[in-house]
Amino acid sequence: MNCMIVDDEPLAREAIQSLVSKIKDLHLLGSFSSANAAAAYLADNSVDLIFLDIQMPGTNGIDFAKTIPQHTLVIFTTAFSEFALDSYEVDALDYLIKPVRLERFQKAVEKAQSYFKLLAMDHSRSNIEGIAGDYFFVRADRKTFKIYFKDILFIEGLKDYVVLHTAERKIITAMNIKTIHEQLPHSLFARTGKSYIINVQHIDSFDNNTVFIQENEIPIGDVYRGYFFDEYVVKKLLGRG
Repeated sequence: MNCMIVDDEPLAREAIQSLVSKIKDLHLLGSFSSANAAAAYLADNSVDLIFLDIQMPGTNGIDFAKTIPQHTLVIFTTAFSEFALDSYEVDALDYLIKPVRLERFQKAVEKAQSYFKLLAMDHSRSNIEGIAGDYFFVRADRKTFKIYFKDILFIEGLKDYVVLHTAERKIITAMNIKTIHEQLPHSLFARTGKSYIINVQHIDSFDNNTVFIQENEIPIGDVYRGYFFDEYVVKKLLGRG
């Protein structure tokens, strides 16, 4: 899996480059000090993964992420935690706070490698089929899977696909997150952000910005926060409706 680094700070680029060198099967193609320089490189080269700073002179990382090719994954690297929710609005795969620890970096790269393999599969006929009762069928990787609603932990939007997360597997299918949300029972599934739908039965805990399901942290976007707390937390989880 090849990658590139985009950060205006030389020391930050060196730090990420050092981390990249410690990861097997991760090959660094280039390191750039601006979004414009990175864009020029992307125009002629295919990149699987970008480690991208957010606050940079000129074009910032959020705006740059909106312009990159669909097949390229993004992991943000920044010193400012307040940008986390914004990063997920542009389908970022992960969000790393500087200084980045090796263990946290490895976890993010493993996620990227897993998703890269999923995206490389044949999804030409992927779709949701036959929603009925408490389950539906989904076509993915030349197979048809029967998925029970109760087994879905959460659903993640990724580029032009959705990833169904269950306790046993991840299944990716070609569909946007708005379309699948419209087909699911809203008594069980809540939209928490541009890229996430959660099964409220699997919520372990939550705060004002995040829902925790097993080891997963799902952000709550500003646009969806009020509705999520009013319709799901107060009425369903706390039973005050």
